[in-house]
Amino acid sequence: MSRPALALPPWLTHALRAQRGPVPWSAVVRGALAAGPLLLVTVLVDRPSIGVVAALGAMLAGINDRPGSRRSSIRRLGVPALAGAAGLYLGTYLGEQAGAVLLTLGLTGLGLVGGAVSAVGPVASGAGTQLLVAAAVGAGMPLPEAGWQRALFFLGGALWLIVLRLVLPTPGALVSDFRFDGERKAVASVYDAVAALLAAVGGEEAMARRAALTAALDHAQDALGGPRLRRYASSAAERRLRAQYAAALPLAEAATALAWAGDALPARAAEGPRRLAAAVRTGEACGPLPAPARSVPGLRALDDALLHAAEAFDRGGGKSAPKGAGGPIDLGAQQTARHGLHLRPLRARALLRTVTGAGGREYGLRVALSFGASAAVAQALHHVHWYWLPATAVFLVKPDLGPLVSRVLNRAAGTVFGAVLFAGLAALLPQPGGLVAVVAISGALIPIATRHFAAQTAVVTVLVLSLVMVGGEPQASWSRIGETLLACAIVLLVGHLPAPGQRGGNVRARLGQAADAAHAYLAHVLSGADDRAARWALRREAYRTLADARAAIDRASAELPTLARHTEGTDEVAATLERLVDTTTACAVHLDDTGRLTPQHTERLATLLDELVEQRERAGLTSEDGRSGNPLNLSA
Repeated sequence: MSRPALALPPWLTHALRAQRGPVPWSAVVRGALAAGPLLLVTVLVDRPSIGVVAALGAMLAGINDRPGSRRSSIRRLGVPALAGAAGLYLGTYLGEQAGAVLLTLGLTGLGLVGGAVSAVGPVASGAGTQLLVAAAVGAGMPLPEAGWQRALFFLGGALWLIVLRLVLPTPGALVSDFRFDGERKAVASVYDAVAALLAAVGGEEAMARRAALTAALDHAQDALGGPRLRRYASSAAERRLRAQYAAALPLAEAATALAWAGDALPARAAEGPRRLAAAVRTGEACGPLPAPARSVPGLRALDDALLHAAEAFDRGGGKSAPKGAGGPIDLGAQQTARHGLHLRPLRARALLRTVTGAGGREYGLRVALSFGASAAVAQALHHVHWYWLPATAVFLVKPDLGPLVSRVLNRAAGTVFGAVLFAGLAALLPQPGGLVAVVAISGALIPIATRHFAAQTAVVTVLVLSLVMVGGEPQASWSRIGETLLACAIVLLVGHLPAPGQRGGNVRARLGQAADAAHAYLAHVLSGADDRAARWALRREAYRTLADARAAIDRASAELPTLARHTEGTDEVAATLERLVDTTTACAVHLDDTGRLTPQHTERLATLLDELVEQRERAGLTSEDGRSGNPLNLSA
């Protein structure tokens, strides 16, 4: 008899899990050309301290240099860099003017603000992290430059990486306008995801394919959502991509409605979106598309959406599509952008509630305690590199990097490996030239190492220790290990301390946003409004907030049982919200086709809303965590 396989606990499974995918060679090249060359130039002119600060800015920007479009990288890299420059200036001022007690209190206050803001999302999290890390470095690292000079050099290092991101072409993208290669890839992936969902309708993979479609739409929305690369978006390529993305929205809606119905589709139904994806990648005309049978409302909606998409592709984008069986569909960029205004009040309220609500308060409090306690302990130990302790605590306390124990294990393992490796390199390589080469190589490895927190920690440890030695300080591998382990202990202690109010505030805040977005979408559909662009925008917001909530729940479920129990039942609420949004999408398609809902639709909506009320009560969710009850008149 064979023994059952040993099942690892979730917190350990997460610690061993690594992201997969092709090597991001463009980011590797940018990493090699960022921190290393900046440091080399300043060493040659005998101003290594300037290079250390600039390389630090480039390194932290490199950690945020993820795949995506050039326009989205400006915000993703630039906002955290501005926060880091502000933190460096404030930290330098506190370090020079305040005593140990006031310095600790000042850093604790910054931790409270940076932590609360970090709960908003990935860009805000990066900004909060760089604010606090740079503040600790500014307060403790001995550098001859004034605070404002440090801030400018730090910002210059990050700006250099942003310039490389905007200017260097992606390998293989020179055949067309390489500035939009990220946008083209993102939009094409949406059509591929629609085709995959249509092919999976009626099977076990349908819901997973619908989630993949949501992720593709989120990525494309981000890729097209940054600053425009030309004034007034005058580029034909830019207008075309925006129109192609807008044309994918009714296709995604129809595909989701068909997946909700659950009836398997013929293979030809997925062929049209596949041809549209190829047309996005190549820039060529999509040609004739196979039309699905118009036997049910979902297939009729799919046929109409394919027709309008083909017309938008052939025109090159920017104008309104003619009226068809499904009604007028505006595919222009201006219409899509205008209806984004519908979501601004919703998003603004959600962001404010995240910062000031349970999620922001809980995260801000724990960051402040970890940051302040680490700064106090480090100063009490009178170590020359005391700023490493609070800076390490900031990375460890970030919830978006995974469960707490997983972060601690990976941080400790990565630091030990990186410090031991650097100790060997420092003994063998000539200085400072060898260390500059190590910085360049480490910068090139960061985009690959970000797939696993331990690997990223090891690479960053080698890079930081190299910067410290180039700046004129002694080799500090062993103290780095000791301070990291001490920071791990502090963060573990703070992470398990009881907190006022309910735990799991970040998960509850995400669920609250998702519930509000789902109800807003449902209310719009049942109101009978004929504003399709507004409906698609609300649908996007509902699915996007649900994806964020799902990610937060998955991380929380991989915590130790003492922490995971605080979010028990939230996965059921999220699953019901997903079914509610899917059902709302099916209702929207059916209303477009017939003007009324069937008893199956209304009964399903009523059942889901009742289930939400019961599940929220079991999960201990309050009114602050999103709408409750069944306030909609489904008989209308």
